[in-house]
Amino acid sequence: MGRVLIVAEHDGENLNASTAKCVSCAASFENNGIDIVVLAANGASVSQQAAALEGVTAVISIDRVENSAALAAIWAPQVVALAASYSHIFGPSTTFGKDLMPRVAALLNVGQLSDVMFSTDGKVFQRPVYAGNAVLTVETDSDGPLVATVRTASYAAAETTGNATIEKRALEVTLPTHTRFIALRGADGDKRPDLQSAERVVSGGRALGNAKNFELIYEIADYLGAAVGASRAAVDSGYVANDLQVGQTGKIIAPDLYIAVGISGAIQHLTGIKDAGTIVAINKDAEAPIFEIADIGLVADLFTALPELLQILKEQN
Repeated sequence: MGRVLIVAEHDGENLNASTAKCVSCAASFENNGIDIVVLAANGASVSQQAAALEGVTAVISIDRVENSAALAAIWAPQVVALAASYSHIFGPSTTFGKDLMPRVAALLNVGQLSDVMFSTDGKVFQRPVYAGNAVLTVETDSDGPLVATVRTASYAAAETTGNATIEKRALEVTLPTHTRFIALRGADGDKRPDLQSAERVVSGGRALGNAKNFELIYEIADYLGAAVGASRAAVDSGYVANDLQVGQTGKIIAPDLYIAVGISGAIQHLTGIKDAGTIVAINKDAEAPIFEIADIGLVADLFTALPELLQILKEQN
């Protein structure tokens, strides 16, 4: 068994928790070492955080100005330049990983395995299909490195008790110039936790009625230190941007606490939250499917329940 290379997801200063979950995946099967590559303009801080992850053998820090933004077209050739030393190349099954890893696979002329959720030997993997209603077992061949995305909802983050070595390296790689970073624009609430790695998430559905009423969700989330999510119906209705969508066609998440407000619980939405720790549902329809999987359910009008909850949170803070 060879070594595993994990591409770090970060914002330039902080390592995303998805990377620690990729480490847990790699550590679940026998290998000859787990390395993390940090591509950044100045990756000193991120590299130190990566080196602290338990199970990591080494961190490869590649600093160059072109890496200041996480552009898949720029990062992929650099990952490929390192690939010869590895049997597995992992990235998280997040927006970042879904953008980057297919490019890595294409440049290596190999297939990509998506949404790895389990493996015992590094050769046979399991991944969800049919909206998570079935699990597919995939056996990989040995031609070229295995490029895969890891379903972060299926793994706990690696502990931060490690002390891996950090190696600064320069790569002789000609980078493409057809893609360049212009600007980063995000929805309101950029300072909230990342939806895909947050420990707490508050989501709203179409029952909120409009974008203005969705402010109730933001307020509750801010008092709980939670990320904000939404059902597809809320996104399609224009209440929030589609980067907040949770579900089969949105983000698959596994927070410790998930609060669903005004969400009926369509199967596509439930697929995105089935690995959550505790699910709380608030809905005035007692027959809503969300109550079938909720650990705690409140049958109530959200426009009455949320202000009352908000008042309690204010009193406790």
